[in-house]
Amino acid sequence: MEQEKYYACIDLKSFFASVEAIERGLDPFKTNLVVADESRGKGGICLAVTPALRKLGVKNRCRIFEIPEKFDYIIAKPRMKKYMEYSANIYSIYLKYIASEDIHVYSIDECFIDITPYLNMYNKTPKEMANMLMNAIFKETGIRATAGVGTNMFLAKVALDITAKHADDFIGYLNEELYKKTIWHHRPITDIWNVGRGIAKRLEFYGVFDMHGVTRMREEVLYDEFGVKAELLLDHAYGIEPVTIKDIKNSKAKTRSISNGQILFEDYDYKDVFLIIKEMLDGLVLELIEKNMMTNSISLFIGYSKHIHPTTGGTHKINSYTDSYEKLVKEFEILFKEKTVQGYPVRKINIGLNNLIYKDLALPQLNLFEDREAVNKERNAQKAIINIKRKYGKNALLRGMSLEEKATGRKRNKLVGGHNGE
Repeated sequence: MEQEKYYACIDLKSFFASVEAIERGLDPFKTNLVVADESRGKGGICLAVTPALRKLGVKNRCRIFEIPEKFDYIIAKPRMKKYMEYSANIYSIYLKYIASEDIHVYSIDECFIDITPYLNMYNKTPKEMANMLMNAIFKETGIRATAGVGTNMFLAKVALDITAKHADDFIGYLNEELYKKTIWHHRPITDIWNVGRGIAKRLEFYGVFDMHGVTRMREEVLYDEFGVKAELLLDHAYGIEPVTIKDIKNSKAKTRSISNGQILFEDYDYKDVFLIIKEMLDGLVLELIEKNMMTNSISLFIGYSKHIHPTTGGTHKINSYTDSYEKLVKEFEILFKEKTVQGYPVRKINIGLNNLIYKDLALPQLNLFEDREAVNKERNAQKAIINIKRKYGKNALLRGMSLEEKATGRKRNKLVGGHNGE
């Protein structure tokens, strides 16, 4: 008989804020602290707040101006490299107890662990195993963690997101039976992992507001509405998740892409937005050449200020594979003019290079009418730029456009993950 599987999903509580408090010798549960960049003004987003502030009703991802003035609190500038150091240290703690093939890092502050093989080894119940790991993290770093334990990865994640916060030991537990009993009628449905606002809105059209409602829908209706995604939604409605950590580690993406996105420091008008797109594209092309790859598809999505207009954008197929910055600029200009609404202030930009293949595979598909000598000359210049930047830093060599007033490249080159990189 096959041994029943158990997974733990461990989350580092208010991670960024906890790190900043601990670095100052303070207790995150007793210190009012927010992680935010004051230089972006009162509208700056708080990336994290300590549990002490959350207890007072202040939410993560709020704006600085939304924090009541009656509260005294510390504002800590984001330090992404520091958080990455802590995260790497915590991963090394896991490795003292768990083999790397049984760990799936989900984000900088969250991971899945297949704890099944270790229950007999450490003579622990699934919850005791999770508690042992949480205690090890706290002992070595001072960071508190919460955990969800489940008989599959989906149930572990739902246990973390919904039931752990109500547990005295900060550990939630779900199997399929408990899931149906306690989560089936949970609302809002967007609390459930992988059910975003878009899916929730489409379900609402059919009068479905919880996962139990999904199980009552006719399968043909689900598949008509969601296509292949209906299978995942239906599995999750019943608390089923066939994918394992081993499956994830063995899987390979069918298509490759690279992308770059940013939230602008202020509202940008139509003429200045394309400057930012060109700066972002410059970085992506260098990455493309460094990987020795080419693309024949681009994507662009524009977000407008204060939601006064929906996000616009789309993809654009190129007639041949390329890694030329000059050619890609022209292709993005076509897509930009076609998809961007003039007259609305822009606050978010995301660009992507899609359908990437290695240069050797792309060669037979190159445009016969291209000036190969010019293309090779540009590519060699880009490779030289890569070497200089690698040796002296990203700002060692810049295009003239990055010196313009509205350019953001120089500042962003100092950031990690879009935030201060100290």
